[in-house]
Formats: sequence, structure tokens, C-alpha cells
Amino acid sequence: MEDRDESPAVPLDQEHLGVIAADGRVKAPRYDRTRLVTGIVHVGVGGFHRAHQAMALDRLLSQGQADDFAICGVGLLPQDERIADVLKNQDFLYTLMLKHADGSRDAQIIGSIVDFLLAPRDPEAVIERMARAETRIISLTVTEGGYNVDPTTGEFLAEDPGIRHDIANLDTPTTVFGFVTAALARRRARGIAPFAILSCDNLPHNGTVAHNSFGSFARLVDPELGDWTAEYVPFPSSMVDRVTPVTADADREDLRVRFGVDDQWPVVAEPFFQWVIEDNFPAGRPPFDAAGAQVVVDVAPYEAMKLRCANCTHQAICYFGTLLGYRYGHEALQDPRILELVHRYLSEEALPSLTPIEGVDFAAYAAQVVQRFANPEIADTLARIRAFGSDRIPKWLLPVVRDNLAARRSVRVSAAICASWARYHEGLNERGEPIEIVDRLQEELARAAQAQQVRPTAFIENRELFGDLVDDPRFRDPYLSTLKALRRGGVDEALRQLSHD
Repeated sequence: MEDRDESPAVPLDQEHLGVIAADGRVKAPRYDRTRLVTGIVHVGVGGFHRAHQAMALDRLLSQGQADDFAICGVGLLPQDERIADVLKNQDFLYTLMLKHADGSRDAQIIGSIVDFLLAPRDPEAVIERMARAETRIISLTVTEGGYNVDPTTGEFLAEDPGIRHDIANLDTPTTVFGFVTAALARRRARGIAPFAILSCDNLPHNGTVAHNSFGSFARLVDPELGDWTAEYVPFPSSMVDRVTPVTADADREDLRVRFGVDDQWPVVAEPFFQWVIEDNFPAGRPPFDAAGAQVVVDVAPYEAMKLRCANCTHQAICYFGTLLGYRYGHEALQDPRILELVHRYLSEEALPSLTPIEGVDFAAYAAQVVQRFANPEIADTLARIRAFGSDRIPKWLLPVVRDNLAARRSVRVSAAICASWARYHEGLNERGEPIEIVDRLQEELARAAQAQQVRPTAFIENRELFGDLVDDPRFRDPYLSTLKALRRGGVDEALRQLSHD
């Protein structure tokens, strides 16, 4: 581990960049940020965007490329006010600190974000920034549930109150659909080619999902605008991956002491980085491949690999781990019972469901996933991993179940993971301690979890989430077997039983 610096920390802003970078411990932008042109407007400037897409753009800028693709961030929610103010006070600079498993750290200042607009303060400024001709990409990290679609049918939820408001008040919108559509309408009226809308959320076929959502909204506003959006606006898909825990005060202090940088909102992440992007940018794009991304014709096989191996492994860990009282993902993976569960899920159910990709070793990729998630320095909380399960399980794990059922392969482990999710929604871990549950369907799922005490299939009877899986004994029977074991003898009995199947 590096020696720690006891000298006073230097405040992070443009004026102090040279001082911060002087001793070589922290990489800092050497490009002229005053000459950059905003070509990307990004909605949802959280830790992941700053550790991932913004980092990739900074890498290009440091190579003397993509000067016309700097980023303007947009916050849609009142709670985004804090990040807006912090970034403005730091000249939109922030530190990305990578945490290696051996305890070492790498730190670099990211300079690719050059502006931030808070939509509730000035919606007109956001619309007009998007409508500018130099804006060629609108990118999104609005969470898996942010596309306003029915989780089972995929239909756009037109009666959502925010959607109804924006249809009637397109000049003062509140949703991402309203802002983007208002900007598209202005570009169309001005004869400016549309921007590409690039989803960077963990969704299968996220480009198609975005296309359907934004197209549906535009059609509700104006059928002709909807048709124009459907025909001319590109929606490239992408696959993104980098574990990015929530920044803690301990991380700010670590950065101050170890590197001498006073950053009010740094980002921490694992060293691993992956970004696969569909090459569909008629108005132009940065050379993403020069930043370590992969630009491909078809993202789908890579997306399936990531969602079914990495994201579903998190689901395998988080509910069983929470029931046992663990707080972090790496702690749960140190439990040999959970580690065996993960290995069985990957080898028996995830990998057999994948379409081969030339040059990709799926077994090696899966082993790397386990190694990454076992990194104790990341301290990724189970609370983060398990949140919004109703948006994640149906989109990530249940497609694995359906593909394996169609191919007449086992779904025992996936069914067991679903049973752990159902047991988790009963709200108490095995120590009798309450579980903090964050889910848009929390109340509905809690009622179903309580009902399963007398009607064991109650949880999977929710056809909006599970479809017709409750009717298939190949899924239902192992699900009920694990749920019974969980309720009778806890995780230990359930996983011992599964290991003997």
C-alpha cells in the first residue's frame, strides 16, 4: 500500500490542476478544456456515468481526439442539485479512484464534463442545449426502470402522471421523454438532423427499448413527430460494465490523505472496464474504440453474456447473502455455500444459454466475474446490488430460465435464486433483523411474500413479473422446494439441498 501524504489537501478545480498533477501520483487533464465543444448531453450523471462513459471520453481527449464531443450533464430531479453544485464549484472536474484487490489505488482527474444543467431550475436551457446542432448524442443512465415500460409486455405506460404532464406541457417538461422530444421537435422544425439516443443502462436490447419508449412518447405528442422519430432518430444499443459503489466519506478522506486531493464528490470503481457499442451514429461519434470500447455491428451477444453472467451473479449473491446477514458482496462470496451456488449457476445455466462470440472464452469471462466481485476493496454493498429487484430479475434472470426451459435444460439454480428473492421480501433476515428493501413494487411484493406462508406459489403468481412460469413444473417445483427449505431450515438447508440435486 502506498505511503500516505500528510500535507494539506489541494482543492480540486481548474486553477489547482497543475499543483495536483505536479508529483505524478494523480493523472490530470493536459488538454485545453476551454476549447472543447459539447457534443454529448448526458442525462443521469451518477457515479457510474462518471466512472465509465465520461472516463472513456476523457481518455480520448487526452489523446487529442473527440474535442467536439465534450459532455454536458443534465439532472432531472431536485436531488440532483447537490451534484450540480459540487461539479460547478470544481469547474466540473472530479477524481476517479480505482481500487485494486491488493489495496493499491490509482487516481486520475476527469475533465470531459464541461457543464451541468439542472432541469428543475431551467428546463428551457436543457431543451435548447439538446436542440443545438453541435449536440450529436444524447446518452442516458436513467436506471433499468427509467424507460417507463410495463415489465411484462414492454408497452409504454402512457398514463403515468409525469408522461401526461409532459404531453400537455412540452415547453416545461419533467421527464427525460419530454425533454428529448421537445428538443427533437425543435431540431426537426429548424432542419437540423436528429441526434443519436444512446442508452447506457443495464437493459437487454436497450437501444430497442429506448426506441420504443421515446417513439411512443413522441407519437402521443404528435403522430407526425412520432413517425419522424421512429424513422430518423438512431438508437444504438450498448453494453456497459464496471462496478461503481456509492462514494462514501471514507473515500473522500482516503483521496485527501493518500493523494492530497480535496474532492467533494469523487468516484470509486473497480479496475475492470467494458463498453460494447452498436455502430449506429449517422451524425458522427467519438472514436470510442480508441478509448478501449468495442464498436460492433451487433451488441446482443455481448449484452447477454454480461447480463446473464455478471448481473445475474449479483442476484445469486445478494438475496441469499442478505438473509445470512452479510453486508457486502465480497463477504457473501467468501461463504463457500454461496460461492458454490454461483459456480453452479454460471456453469450449468448461464453459460449454456449464451450464443458463441468469436474470440470470447465464456468460461474465462465467468471466472473473471467471480474474481471481480470478490475484490474486498470495492466493498460493494448488498443493499445496492439487491435494490429494484422487480426491474432486474424479470429482465436479467428470467430470460435465462426461459431459454433453458425451451432447450430442456435445468433451471434449478435460477429457481432457487427466485426463491431467495421471495423469502427476502418477507422483510427479516435469519437473525430476525429487518431488511431495508428498496423496490418500486415493495408493498405489492411484501404482500405476496406474506401470502406465501399459506399459499407457497403466491410470489410467482405475479404474471406481470413471472409470466406463465408458475404453470411450468420444471420451474415451479425447484422454486417451491428451495422456498420450503429456506423457510424451514434457512439458507444453509436450502443450499445444502441444492448442492445434492
